[in-house]
Formats: sequence, structure tokens, C-alpha cells
Amino acid sequence: MEWREREGVRWLEARLPGARAAFTTRVGGASTGDFASLNLGILTDDSATAVRENRARAAAALGIDPAGVLLGRQVHGSEVLVRDAPPRPSPYLERAGGPLEVDGQATAAAGLTPLVFVADCLPIAVAGSGGVAVLHAGWRGLAAGIVDRGVGAVGATAAAIGPGIGPCCYEVGVEVLAAFGGGEGIGSGRRLDLVAVARGALAAAGVGEVESAHLCTSCEPELFFSHRRDRGRTGRQGGYAWIEERDG
Repeated sequence: MEWREREGVRWLEARLPGARAAFTTRVGGASTGDFASLNLGILTDDSATAVRENRARAAAALGIDPAGVLLGRQVHGSEVLVRDAPPRPSPYLERAGGPLEVDGQATAAAGLTPLVFVADCLPIAVAGSGGVAVLHAGWRGLAAGIVDRGVGAVGATAAAIGPGIGPCCYEVGVEVLAAFGGGEGIGSGRRLDLVAVARGALAAAGVGEVESAHLCTSCEPELFFSHRRDRGRTGRQGGYAWIEERDG
């Protein structure tokens, strides 16, 4: 992955087969206080006007059409929605209606950009012959099989895992550890390594090419929002993915 910056907005960008993924930071937005500064989550106590401005800035920096962004109301589940057209009106541009409860977005259409919001959970982008998908993967989603569903939705052969809370900061209850049966990613002291769990799930689903940011959101307050570190009063980063359009 490479660090990129444009007009004050800073993000990590990954190349996938025929696609790209971008994982934003909190840098470069209009929000203030606990949500400073590039908060993309409108379902927070931040100003909706500021969030809409932040979303517009992120889209402009990434060079994507904001009207083509695909998102859902995330519920820590395993549903992945495949779309070939953006919803109208756009939930990215305005708070209209109620987006479907879904934790993954997938498409085979150039010009559309799947998006998930995160503040400790992993954003995982996957790509393959069937297009590109991005997944909101906390422990519940990982345990429920969201990786397998996302990989299956697009025939994924490659993945990029963005920043999320690391095992250094993620101590969980025994019920969480039990959800993974004592397997991959469980460390000493009730620590859970979400990246290790995700890598295991990707490998089991047949994805051989996996890149990870290796950055802990809780450890980097200048770069990332963190739900656990900030005790729930915080903003959201974004994980975006899109198909690269080719000339000719």
C-alpha cells in the first residue's frame, strides 16, 4: 500500500486486479472537536453539514463520482449486497430514506464505488473476475462469514486489509474468543488479532494475494478514529474500492 494525499486529504491506497482500494484517515476534513476532522459517518453526533462536506472532499481527492458511491446501514452482520446501479437518492450525498442493513457492498460496474465505514473494525477490499467488493469486518462479521460471502460475490483472488484495531489494544471477552473456537488470531491475555482472523478466512476462501496496512487505529490518534479508544464518541474512516476504467 502507498500513502497518498491530495488537497489535505490523506489515505492509504492499494492496487488490486483491475481495481483499487482506498482507506481514509481522519486528516483533511471540516469537522471539529471529537470528530476532527474527516469524519465520514453521518450517524454520529457530528454536524451533518460537516459530514457531507467531508464526504465530498474524500470523493474529490480519490477522483470518484460521489453519486456512484454504494453504502449501507452497517449492523455487524455478514450480508453483502451486489449492485449494478447506485440507489436514488444517494445516501452518500444526502441523508434521505434509510439504506439497507448490509455490511458489504459489491459491484461489477465501473463508475460505482463500494464503501464501508469503520472506527476499529477492518475494512477489507476484495477483487476478482466478478468485480470488486468492500467489507465491514469486526469480530461479529468475521465470525458470521462475511469474508466468504464477499469473496464469493466477486470471485475474489486478491484482497487488501485496511487499518483496524490491533491485538495490542483489543482485549475481548471469552464469548468473543469462543466464536472463533480457539483458532487463528487468538493470543494470550484474551487478545484478538482481527487481521490474522481475516487472513485465515481469506485463505480458506481461496484468496492467495493479501496485503495488509498493519496499522492499529487505537494506537494512532492523529491518524484514525477509534471507537474503543475514544469510548464511542468518535468519527468514522472509510474503506472505498472501485474498478479501474481502462481507455479503449
